[in-house]
Amino acid sequence: MEIKAFFHESSFTLTYLVWDPATRDAVVIDPVLDLDLLTWKVTTSAIDEIAAFVAARDLKVHWVADTHVHADHLTGMAVLKAKLGAPTAISREITTIQDVFGTIFNVTAEVPTDGRQFDRLLDDGEVLRAGSLSVEAIHTPGHTPACMTYKIGDAIFTGDALFMPDYGTGRCDFPRGSADDLYDSIVNKIYTLPEDTRVFVGHDYMPNGRELQYETTVGASRAGNIQLRATTPREDFVAFREARDKTLNPPRFILPSLQVNIRAGELPPAENNGRVYFKMPIGLF
Repeated sequence: MEIKAFFHESSFTLTYLVWDPATRDAVVIDPVLDLDLLTWKVTTSAIDEIAAFVAARDLKVHWVADTHVHADHLTGMAVLKAKLGAPTAISREITTIQDVFGTIFNVTAEVPTDGRQFDRLLDDGEVLRAGSLSVEAIHTPGHTPACMTYKIGDAIFTGDALFMPDYGTGRCDFPRGSADDLYDSIVNKIYTLPEDTRVFVGHDYMPNGRELQYETTVGASRAGNIQLRATTPREDFVAFREARDKTLNPPRFILPSLQVNIRAGELPPAENNGRVYFKMPIGLF
């Protein structure tokens, strides 16, 4: 099994392409659609890089999966689906996210909250077949209620649940987020996997100016995660996480991202003048 990471600098996001070199079967996890917050221009440079890599190696992408509804970048799954013909997958709990943010943005009339925008809604323990690859969905809520960790072979892709050991864990202050749930997801699910399981994180913020890192192991995380080790008491982590989250600003891309990501990567529909708009609810934060 081969894994290629693509780093999106403006959102610190890692997109992963996973493939079997013998069969060329592949999946993509957490692709990014580019948005310039000054010009509000949407471009596909990050998607184009992945598509070019796929074409150069004649890979067959069976699925495009998001670990959760991201608040820090627009998902590129719709564009990648159009380019590669690969269906999309996400947690079945997307319906909870659609209900919450459809109400916040007042778009419930145009955004059905049953997840129909995605091709496959995944339950905990469900397995996606991708040719010779098997992708196990492990429900790891806390950052959001709809977070999935994907296990492929000896590797897991944790999205925003678990980061590199020197950075910690995902924040839990978004609607329906829960530090208590995140503790269970990491300690009672991720940390119960074999210690040599490879961990590929969803973001790397390069703390203290170090170089980019995105791969660790369950064992290294259990022993040395700066915020949550296997021995960390639940009450200590919850108190720390909730206190820290109160000091954090919202992600720069949160408002446009959520409007796109509850639509599986599609932009809002054009209005009667032919122009597409994002809504900016005043005083939301």
